[in-house]
Amino acid sequence: MELSQRLSAVASLVTRGASVADVGTDHGYVPIYLAETGRCTHMIAMDINQGPLNRAEEHIREHGLTHRIETRLSDGLKSLKKGEADTMIAAGMGGGLVIKILEEAPELAADIREFILQPQSEIHKVRAYLNQNGFCLAEEKMAEENGKFYPVMKLRHGREPEYSEPELYYGRKLLYNRDKALHRFLIRERQRMKGILRELEKKTNGSVNHRCLEIEKELDRINRGLSYYGDRETGK
Repeated sequence: MELSQRLSAVASLVTRGASVADVGTDHGYVPIYLAETGRCTHMIAMDINQGPLNRAEEHIREHGLTHRIETRLSDGLKSLKKGEADTMIAAGMGGGLVIKILEEAPELAADIREFILQPQSEIHKVRAYLNQNGFCLAEEKMAEENGKFYPVMKLRHGREPEYSEPELYYGRKLLYNRDKALHRFLIRERQRMKGILRELEKKTNGSVNHRCLEIEKELDRINRGLSYYGDRETGK
């Protein structure tokens, strides 16, 4: 099984030998890859919808892995039993759903040792929730695929200092490690925001002025992120 860059980043953060619950498994590609590479021996591929689960089951059969990957219809973690998984994966879903899955099954989440999360929206809200609810960032990567950027987080239970605003939006370890993909993302976003601002400044109505302030605030946050790379720009 060959994975996309996004899913490869997810799989690379899974601890070797862990038992895994892949929540929202869709096609089941990550569990198949983990089994075929020998990284993990037992996985539960879970999805809330029967259609994606059927596709996952078909792919698992095609790869001859039904003895190592179990499929289970589940709303988040609700069909998981305590002790069945060391690691939870939640990749390719909205940030609000990631938070909902953790909030709705606190006892199960408390039993899981590691969490590999790749939210596709509201990422700063996910980081804030994790930081405020006893999750500690262990590792962080950013995948770049077809012009899109995907941060992936590995977390364990524990406490760490409150995040700064740039850390919430761009990732504490990504910034501290001066991640190259994040740097490309920030440079691109700075150019995009500056272009939008130039167009808005040609107009004069009140709503546009308000939008200009929003863009300027975002540019300042991007610049604060870029300051980790020694690459802060103050002009427009």
